[in-house]
Amino acid sequence: MTIKTMALLDILHFPDPRLRLKAVPVVTVDADVRAIVSDMLETMYDALGIGLAATQVNIQQQIIVIDVSSEKDAPICLINPVIRTLEGSEEMQEGCLSVPGYFENVTRAERIVVEALDENGAKQEIAADELLAVCIQHEMDHLEGKLFVDYLSPLKRQRIKKKLEKTPSSKSPSNDDSHSSAS
Repeated sequence: MTIKTMALLDILHFPDPRLRLKAVPVVTVDADVRAIVSDMLETMYDALGIGLAATQVNIQQQIIVIDVSSEKDAPICLINPVIRTLEGSEEMQEGCLSVPGYFENVTRAERIVVEALDENGAKQEIAADELLAVCIQHEMDHLEGKLFVDYLSPLKRQRIKKKLEKTPSSKSPSNDDSHSSAS
């Protein structure tokens, strides 16, 4: 019997071009997908984030993990998520584990209903508002290759990009030059 231990995954940093790839749907929720979910949760908690999309750890599958609880004991897994309802509008300060050290206001839907599979492949529907709604929308953007900096002015985005390119940990192999909601 082989025992799989969880592992910390490397989080990609903006402007790494792999963050712009679109994730593909998960075909079957199996032991491999559950292992990815476990590794993503461990990585998110270790990085002190509240959400993490698989694309942020260079896994191009539609998998998201979230935990907005203050005790960090209420993880949510969303596989192949689809937003069914968007209502209202609110501005909230967001940050991102893939854009470390930067926080900016972003306007998103205030209330959402999302359908997805859980880590066991069961269908689930979650009605969310406030921080959870913002976090889900933020992470779903990652699955589409979109980052919260894309909501900023081109000047702000360029300044952040230039500063992060100078940071050694944010350089990507192909480019040698995730808030109050941090994901």
